[in-house]
Amino acid sequence: MSGSPRYSTVSIGSAYARREAVRRARQAEERRARAAERARERAALAAQRARETAMRRERARAENERRKAESARRRQAEQQAHEARTRAEHGRADARRLDEVRTLITQLRKESGPDGELDALERRLTELGGRVGLGEPLGEAIEELRGRVVMRRHLGGGGPVQTPDTSGVLAGLERRLAEAGAEGAAHDEPGRQHCVDLLGQLRAASGPGQKVRFEALLGTAEHAIARHTATVAQATEQYHQQAEAERRRAAAQAEGERQRAEAEEQRAEAERERAEAREAALAEAADHFGVLREAARDAVADAFELGDPDLGRRLEGALLAVMDTLSARHPEGALAAVTALEELLPSAEARLDELQSAYTRRSELAEALKEAMAGQGLSFTGGEDQGEQLLLSFVRPTGATYETTVGSDAEGTPVLVYCVEGEADVSVAASPHDTEGGVRDATEDFLERVHEELSRDDTFVPGEITWRGKPPGGRRPPPGSDVRRAR
Repeated sequence: MSGSPRYSTVSIGSAYARREAVRRARQAEERRARAAERARERAALAAQRARETAMRRERARAENERRKAESARRRQAEQQAHEARTRAEHGRADARRLDEVRTLITQLRKESGPDGELDALERRLTELGGRVGLGEPLGEAIEELRGRVVMRRHLGGGGPVQTPDTSGVLAGLERRLAEAGAEGAAHDEPGRQHCVDLLGQLRAASGPGQKVRFEALLGTAEHAIARHTATVAQATEQYHQQAEAERRRAAAQAEGERQRAEAEEQRAEAERERAEAREAALAEAADHFGVLREAARDAVADAFELGDPDLGRRLEGALLAVMDTLSARHPEGALAAVTALEELLPSAEARLDELQSAYTRRSELAEALKEAMAGQGLSFTGGEDQGEQLLLSFVRPTGATYETTVGSDAEGTPVLVYCVEGEADVSVAASPHDTEGGVRDATEDFLERVHEELSRDDTFVPGEITWRGKPPGGRRPPPGSDVRRAR
């Protein structure tokens, strides 16, 4: 190598500065357009997700309402059916009791003839008959009416007393006792037995000559049977009430089970909603990542290509963080990671635009330098892109090679570094006027001519050529000096 490497910083000419300002403005506008397009795409995906979520929730709400309505209809139908059965049972029981009272009134009418009190009793009977089956408890009212009829018969009523039809009366009493049936034995066994005994005595007194005894026993028997029937009716009513209470307990238990089932369904629904929220968050993160992924991957490749491996590794780490959290199905982590990537990408793209501008500047400087070298007779023999700098090789007709590096300093200012081989580059100045013993560097002289060629179009303006150990004022001597080229 002939001497130390030569260095020269390069200023940007006004024409180039204007072009570069236009390019930077265009890059900034493109960054804004890309960011806006990503925002629009993300908003469209979010709106689509919101519509799908709303549709799913509406379907779930409608299905839940349908289940609730079906359950309510089923419970209402069961309640109505039970109430109808209860009313029917009570109605049948009340109808039987009213028939018994009607029979008593009919017999009493036969015995006493026209009677205003009997008319009142019949009206009361008709009134109660109209209320049968309406769900109103009539047991006490019916028994009260029966008691009045029995008492009326027992007291006679002031009308002409007719000879009773003992066989018909006995048959009626026995039928009334029989109608109590098994319920009578179950609910009032002593009263039933007492009635049986009285009917036996009444049957024994139904023979000739025992009319007075028969009539005396008849009232007692009717009263006993009425009391027994009332007791059985009351016991039956209590039985029905107990059955109703049991039904209500069973209904309450069923309602409790239903409420527990509903609570379980609500817990399951809440879990489904949480799962849906997790899936929605993962889908949001995946959609968001889908919007950013290609731009981020391009930025990684550009960062390494343009010579900023630290930025490339940061972008790679952000990409991997999103992919790892999505693979692990971690919604919070995925959303945080994709947000971090989104926040990193604009500054990374701005940095890459700066790197691209610097690369473009180096490339255009290299092209201008090649033209300037060619203008001074050098031939270009090859070049190499080394990331943050370009290496160019030239050869002079004398065979000397000029290896030139186009790079930048820490502030981004372009720098040219020349390494020359095969050229004797120092001439000694013999002029007596050269009082400082100055020398003329032939290589520097040649490079200055190249730089003059380079700066003609106000694009790039090279500065002073320096090298290690360059003496103060060590430049070409004044014109006319006798210079001997060193061999």
